[in-house]
Amino acid sequence: MPLTDTAIKKLKASDKPMKVSDERGLYLLVNPSGSKLWRWKFRFDGKEKVLPLGQYPDTSLAQAREAREDARKLLALGNDPMAQRKAKKIARRLAIEDTFAAIAKKWWESWKAARSDSHTLYVWRRLEADIFPAIGARPITEIEAPELVAMMKKIEERGALDIAKRALQTCSQIFRYAIAHGAAQRNPAVDIRPSDVLASRKKENYARVDAKELPQLLRKIEVYNGSTITRVAIKLMSMTFVRTKELIGARWTEFDLDAARWDIPSARMKMKTPHIVPLSTQAVTLLRSLHTLTGHSALLFPGERDHEKPMSNNTILGALDRMGYAGQMTGHGFRGIASTLLHEQGWPHEHIELQLAHQERNQVSASYNHALYLVPRAKMMQAWADFLDASIAGNVVPLLRKLA
Repeated sequence: MPLTDTAIKKLKASDKPMKVSDERGLYLLVNPSGSKLWRWKFRFDGKEKVLPLGQYPDTSLAQAREAREDARKLLALGNDPMAQRKAKKIARRLAIEDTFAAIAKKWWESWKAARSDSHTLYVWRRLEADIFPAIGARPITEIEAPELVAMMKKIEERGALDIAKRALQTCSQIFRYAIAHGAAQRNPAVDIRPSDVLASRKKENYARVDAKELPQLLRKIEVYNGSTITRVAIKLMSMTFVRTKELIGARWTEFDLDAARWDIPSARMKMKTPHIVPLSTQAVTLLRSLHTLTGHSALLFPGERDHEKPMSNNTILGALDRMGYAGQMTGHGFRGIASTLLHEQGWPHEHIELQLAHQERNQVSASYNHALYLVPRAKMMQAWADFLDASIAGNVVPLLRKLA
């Protein structure tokens, strides 16, 4: 049963610490001394943690529950509430001029002038989440390479290799800034190479045409004289830039065309987390037409011989080869083209990465990150489809970022 103030006041200390549960992981720790401490138990990155939320009665039952809900919101966004609290404590030390956090704040203020607001905010959040908890409170002149290695390894533990590498790069920039302004004598980050610290990951390179060749490719797709279903598959891939396996395995039950949304379940995703694809009006129209051809099947793109299985991985590649793009373009290549052009046109990096399902995720954030930024991502996907149409017509206009 949830706690009440009356019940809390009646709690008596015993010779051993006693835990009295409230709800949603919140409990009161009653110590033999008589002190009553609020604690919230949660799991992050597969590990159980306990977050202190104050002492009763200084922190009331209502205040403890409010603090728990604030922490749960952070957890739902994939953040560690304990790390966030530590980062806030470090932020209060920014007035201490010699700490890494203080110098980093000055660097960031100088560095952000030439960058987009979304990118600068992303970098600051990464500082707060990954770097400050590790070295933020340390005097910048005392930080050595092993501390940076430990920071990177901790990030790597949750599978975020790219973020670990970027963290080192950011630290190196801050140390260079400190040296230039007389706050440090050397940059320990230059003593480290990510390849010496982090596990290697095979990089896949996929052939793709240059952006300037995209209009001609799109026109050839429009007049492709092979299978209509294959042509639709290629067009849908160009509009959604999902991975080939995610496309060919698509099932009609994953789509809500009225809501213009495609929900790909975690079992079919490379990173084993669910993924939402906002659908442009062009994609919805294309899918409604496809439904007249394959709507009788569970699969959007059933195989020609066995309709219970999806089309072959090589179907799209074979069609591109027949169009004259052998060795020059793959289905996966649409992802690279979309990423390049969307970045060039100023769409937020985090929106693009989420839409590409590139975001590094841990077990806790996996259930939530796929739904982030849905409204601006939908606008981005519509702008991308409009851009593709304009490219086909030879009337290309800038793929301008549309703010939510």
